[in-house]
This record gives sequence, C-alpha cells and structure tokens, in this order.
Amino acid sequence: MGGGGQQTDRITGTNARFSTYTWEEVQKHTKSGDQWIVVERKVYNVSQWVKRHPGGLRIIGHYAGEDATEAFTAFHPDLPLVRKYMKPLLIGELEASEPSQDRQKNAALVEDFRALRERLEAEGCFKTQPLFFLLHLGHILLLEVIALMLVWYFGTGWINTAIVAVLMATAQSQAGWLQHDFGHLSVCKSSRWNHLVHKFVIGHLKGASAGWWNHRHFQHHAKPNVFKKDPDVNMLNMFVVGKVQPVEYGVKKVKHLPYNHQHKYFFFVGPPLLIPVFFQFQIFHNMVSHGLWVDLVWCISYYVRYFLCYTQFYGLFWAVILFNFVRFMESHWFVWVTQMSHIPMNIDYEKHQDWLSMQLVATCNIEQSAFNDWFSGHLNFQIEHHLFPTMPRHNYWRAAPHVRALCDKYGVKYQEKTLYGLFFFFIMYSNLIEDSWQPFFIYKLHRNRCGSILNTKV
Repeated sequence: MGGGGQQTDRITGTNARFSTYTWEEVQKHTKSGDQWIVVERKVYNVSQWVKRHPGGLRIIGHYAGEDATEAFTAFHPDLPLVRKYMKPLLIGELEASEPSQDRQKNAALVEDFRALRERLEAEGCFKTQPLFFLLHLGHILLLEVIALMLVWYFGTGWINTAIVAVLMATAQSQAGWLQHDFGHLSVCKSSRWNHLVHKFVIGHLKGASAGWWNHRHFQHHAKPNVFKKDPDVNMLNMFVVGKVQPVEYGVKKVKHLPYNHQHKYFFFVGPPLLIPVFFQFQIFHNMVSHGLWVDLVWCISYYVRYFLCYTQFYGLFWAVILFNFVRFMESHWFVWVTQMSHIPMNIDYEKHQDWLSMQLVATCNIEQSAFNDWFSGHLNFQIEHHLFPTMPRHNYWRAAPHVRALCDKYGVKYQEKTLYGLFFFFIMYSNLIEDSWQPFFIYKLHRNRCGSILNTKV
C-alpha cells in the first residue's frame, strides 16, 4: 500500500510491479490536479491525462475516486486500444480484500448488467447497418435541396417562406440526430472515421462544433441529472428544477430571479432561446477559447453555404431573420425531445449509484412507433441509449426487452410514457415548474412555524 503517484513513470505494462490500494485511499484523490480512477480493479492516476482526454477533462473528473469501469466500457467501442493507451497511467490495483464495486453498490446487479452487455454484443446489437445511416443522410440533404428549390421556383412570399423554414428546421433537427450518432461512435467501425464524419455533419450541415458537443454531451451521459456534473441541468440560475434545488435555494435565500414565477417566463426563455442564443454563443466562445480551429473552419463553411444560397433571394437582412426563425423552431424540437425524457425524472446531487440504477432514475422512454423513432432520432429509447451509448440506434428496440427484464429482476423502475403524454407535460409545464417550487414554500412554512413556537412566551 501507499506510494501511488510516484510510480506512474515506471509502469509501462501490466507486468510491472506496482502497489495495492484500498477504496479509502483511492477516494482521497478527487481534486483537480490529483485524480485517480479505478477501471477493472486497476488504479490509474489520470491527473495530467484529463487535459488530453478526447471526451473532455471534466468527464474523467466526475469519476475521480470512483469505480469507472461501467462508464469506461459504455463509452469506448475499442476497449483493447484504450487499455493500451492507459498503461502508462497505471499505478496499482485494489487490494485483494477490497470489493470490485465502491460505495455499497449491488455487485450482483453490476455483474448481471455486464453479462447483458456481452449477450447483446453476441446477438449483433452493436453492429451497424450502413444503409440506415446513408438513407438518413440522404433525406436530410433532400430536405435542404427541396427548400432551396422552393425559394428558387416560387419566390420569397410569406407562405412559401414558412414552408421553406419548416423544411429547413426539419433538416436541422434530423441532422442533429445524425451528428449525435457519429459523436457517440456508433456508426463506423473506426473511431477515427466516426470523428471525421461527425465534424462534417455537425460542422458543415449544422454550423456547430464537434469538440463543444463532445465536452458537453458526454458529461450528461456520464452523470445524467446530477447537479454540478450534468451541464443539461445547469440552468445558470434562471430556473430551479427537481425537488432538491428549490429547497436548497430557499435555505440559502438565493434570489437571482423570481423563481416562484418561473412558470410564467419559461416558454419565453427556455425552448425559444436555447439554440439561437445560448448554444450559439457557447459554441463560438468554446471554439475560440479552446483553439478548436478545425471545428471553426467546418462551422464557417456552413454559414458560407447558407448565405450564398439564400442572400441572393432574401438579401442579407431577411436571410438572417430566416436563419434565426429556423433555429427558433429547431430549438423547440430539440428541447421537447431531449428534455421530456429527463426533466420529469429525479434530479439530485451525486448518489454514487451503479450504471444501470443511475441511468434509470434519470431517464424514461417514449413508446415506439415509426413516427416517434423518426421524430426523436430513436431517442424515444432514451434508456437503452444511455445504457449503451455506442449501440447503433436502429438496434435499441432489440435491447429494450432484455433491459426491462433485468430491471424487473432487481426492482429498478423502467418507465415508458406516450409522446402525447410528455408533450402535454411540456404544455402544462407551467404548473409543474410551479409545483417544483413548492418544497421551498413548505420549507418556509416549516421554518416560520418552528420560529413562532420558539418565540412563543409561556
């Protein structure tokens, strides 16, 4: 035992001599600049490697001091190659007396989930059908061409422009699902080709950044609905979500905005502005501040193509208006699809759960249909996607019955809702957001009552 970090440079392979550690020792290394993780019982010092990690530095930091085996397996399609790169980071392994799982996780559930993944791999659920993705790309390009041809043939009247905007927003949304596939390395056999095509789709077809997306989205998958770790529940103090945060803000007397009225301004700030304002600023800021110049070139190529095509018909001013209107519609589509599977679920601070339990408590499915599959980019199978992010989406339906059976075995709640039911949830979101603030008022009522009792004179 002991030693640790000093042995990193001397270790070049699994046959090297190294130390053994307890979970207590591993869990001391969670701070920036001093981070250890455990993968398959081996202890790695990733303190410096986080800066070069292709998936971003924060995702590894979220697992510092923890067993990251399940996340490691979920995110990397070529495990032998990744293990090779990790060898120089190896500093030891867990003591023989230590369990493989940390923090009282259910070892039987973890083992059964590992066996389920192996079964799905054997059944071919991780094999891609190239024609599926070619057809999907083809229908995106077709929508783009039809939109441009409508303007060329029918002109720039209001009705025709509205139809063109709908077609363009549909193409953008569907391109969003396609870049999501390549970003998760679920299309090509080679990670290199996945990354290259990802840059083309998200950059040239959508005008966004692959590096920005990787850094943000993988954090969401690693710790969904976990405050301070999942950027998707970082509301920048504009909203409070879940049942825990309203009480916390009430106790700390945080009053950046009138949160008890947030249900009144949600529809004016949330879905309409997420992509056209917040993401737009964040993407360019991220590319410039992190020197993502290749992403920037791809991104600029999208804007050059768009304005070359549409300024000749609309002029610069109205082309900009059309662009933002398309982003406005796409933003609603994106928010409804991605958040209706997460916002209704549990949102809390880190609970150190196993992979299956953590994903199921933060995720629900939408019932399957041909339209739902297309409309959501198969993210109606959000549970299966979160459990197996490198699985091609056309195979989620094959994995779903097996996942449900495993959940039933261990009493893990597997939730599936209707698309219209979740749409109704967002339409009625004002009431639900208002309800999410109720714990604060319960806290205030409790505090006031306790105060009145304490101040009562006998």
